[in-house]
Amino acid sequence: MSYTQRTNHEIDYKIYGEELQFVEVELDPNETAIAESGAMMMMEDGIGMQTIFGDGSAKQPTGIFGKLVSAGKRVLTGESLFMTAFTNISQGKKKVSFAAPYTGKIVPLDLLELGGTIIAQKDAFLCAAKGVSVGIHFQRRLGTGIFGGEGFIMQKLEGDGLAFLHAGGYIVEKVLTPGEVLKVDTGCLVAYTPSVDFDIEFVRGVRNVLFGGEGLFFATLRGPGRIWLQSLPISRLAGRIMQYGSYNRKEEGSILGGLGNIFDGRE
Repeated sequence: MSYTQRTNHEIDYKIYGEELQFVEVELDPNETAIAESGAMMMMEDGIGMQTIFGDGSAKQPTGIFGKLVSAGKRVLTGESLFMTAFTNISQGKKKVSFAAPYTGKIVPLDLLELGGTIIAQKDAFLCAAKGVSVGIHFQRRLGTGIFGGEGFIMQKLEGDGLAFLHAGGYIVEKVLTPGEVLKVDTGCLVAYTPSVDFDIEFVRGVRNVLFGGEGLFFATLRGPGRIWLQSLPISRLAGRIMQYGSYNRKEEGSILGGLGNIFDGRE
């Protein structure tokens, strides 16, 4: 999909914060931004809020059955049945802000400059200009779907407007040349352009598998195209929190570990 001019709403924005960020979107009269339910942080008077099925894009089905199918697809990606549209119904410029759900970074993506399509992990989408389609992408390879970290179903963002993704830790963008290969942890992949070949590679070596701590598989990304990686997947963060909060921690296996827990206030 390629675009020569924008058909989606054009919005201005500013991102605030370092680790817990929010994006402030400035809307001209009659301009609209869409967002996941619960993402809104604050909005100025003069902005109308409407809960909608799907994303409100021109590609949305018009019939009742079509809308139900579209909503069902959103459930498959782990999102709510509904999205929220924020429209400037006043005569002047108005602002609405959307907050990140956990520590990390918000990345703006101009779909017009990126060829019109981005494939992203299921919970990465935060908000976008009206007209951006938020659909689903099925992994065609069996191994990629089972072991790729995100399963068979990912999000597909299509359009020519601005879309905002959120992911954990720091986000880095890599540009792969034709034939260039990058191996990454399966949970660290946030998004990529459709021209990138996404596959799974088994970790070689018995010791690497048993004691390496990096899992059994790498995500293998082959160019050309762009990819976005996160340094701290939410699954890794949640795992560390559960490990730290559990009763049987690793350091409790030694006397010094137990004494350390007493002195640092953990016991």
